[in-house]
Amino acid sequence: MRKKNYVLDTNVLLHDPRAMYSFEDNDVIIPIYVIEEIDNFKKDLSELGRNARHVARQLDALRAKGGLSHPVPLDTGGTLRVALGDPVSEQALLVKQTSKQMDHKILELALEVRDTSPEVPTILVTKDVNMRVRGDALGLPTVDYEPHHITIDELYSGETQLAVSGPLIDRMYADGAIAAAEATAPGDTDSSAGEMASGQPNGKLHPHQYLLLRDIENHNHTALGRYDAASERIVAIRKLRDGVWGIRPRNKEQHYALDLLLNDDIRLVTLVGKAGTGKTLLALAAGLQRTAEEQGFQKLLVSRPIFPLGRDLGYLPGDIEEKLNPWMQPIYDNLELLLGLNRADRKEGRSYHELIELGFVEVEPLTYIRGRSLPNVYMIVDEAQNLTPHEVKTIITRAGDGTKIILTGDPYQIDNPYVDSSNNGLTTVAERFKFESIAGHITLTKGERSELAELATRVL
Repeated sequence: MRKKNYVLDTNVLLHDPRAMYSFEDNDVIIPIYVIEEIDNFKKDLSELGRNARHVARQLDALRAKGGLSHPVPLDTGGTLRVALGDPVSEQALLVKQTSKQMDHKILELALEVRDTSPEVPTILVTKDVNMRVRGDALGLPTVDYEPHHITIDELYSGETQLAVSGPLIDRMYADGAIAAAEATAPGDTDSSAGEMASGQPNGKLHPHQYLLLRDIENHNHTALGRYDAASERIVAIRKLRDGVWGIRPRNKEQHYALDLLLNDDIRLVTLVGKAGTGKTLLALAAGLQRTAEEQGFQKLLVSRPIFPLGRDLGYLPGDIEEKLNPWMQPIYDNLELLLGLNRADRKEGRSYHELIELGFVEVEPLTYIRGRSLPNVYMIVDEAQNLTPHEVKTIITRAGDGTKIILTGDPYQIDNPYVDSSNNGLTTVAERFKFESIAGHITLTKGERSELAELATRVL
């Protein structure tokens, strides 16, 4: 296969500092202007600053191999060099004359690389949509950078449907489980459960995938189960007649979610869903049940990104708790709902502080999690769609022995300009861990907050 030239934009390296190693045996070219832009971020205390410093260290190590003005061999079999601008084509000169902005300079250099080596395909890699449009208008092939691109419409849902015989459903109720091999091929599925036909290798079920078993002859005769990959059985999920901390599941997806949240064998859970589907409330209820009620974990740690991750809390007045209040208020509201506090209780001074003072619950920002070790903790990370895959990796690698991590969020509500619905940390984890027996995922689709909230989600 013929080699290609990949010209990297600044945002690619800031998004993934090891992006230069993602192009196999092709030639990677970094414009000198990219180095200048990265230098502007090196003192930043955010994730962008850390990535900028990581890129600089890697380039310095490669420089020791003979200088970056000429192609330096990479471990992948390709090469890397830092290119200076010297426009030779009319298009490059046109771009040069119209603007001195860094984006235009990078585009100008990419055109130069293309025109200097016309026999080698040259591709500009950028996460900037407008940059891709400008490159395409100039006849320069451009692509987005995402080595594991996930379209949200094809995201693994965590569930599917199987059409089976009525007696098989009856036996599942009687025995609590059936062999997965006894189930037939999947029948008609709804929009949220088509994985058997489209997303699974060789039609196999994923570990901890949930199933709605439906009688072929009587569609009202159903059963809910979870695939246990170790025993290759479909296990009936537990019935929660009494609810969890007063919360009862209102639909099958919430049943699935609570089963994941209460199963200690599943150490990583991702819950994806639009506003009002109950992601955070279910996670908090299960966390309180397993910590305060059953004492299965040392404490419940709840966190959410203070956007952007790493921003100094000094912008807000007061001590650490007062600074956190605006960011953590949704968590506090859910905790008070679970405590069942009425107006009289609040007048007497009762609040979520009771759980914190008793040591059952700890609420803190993600800003300071780097370097910590968290053993035997039930950890909930809310609004995880605002995290990059690298930030989520930092969080998950904090897990000590016995810790369970729950990531919740809505990929359609992203505030972080450096991620989108297809490359954020939440959807990346859900997709990459779907084959792992230690992880489970469910996409919740039905809103249960209120009729008005559900209508607004669909109409607006």
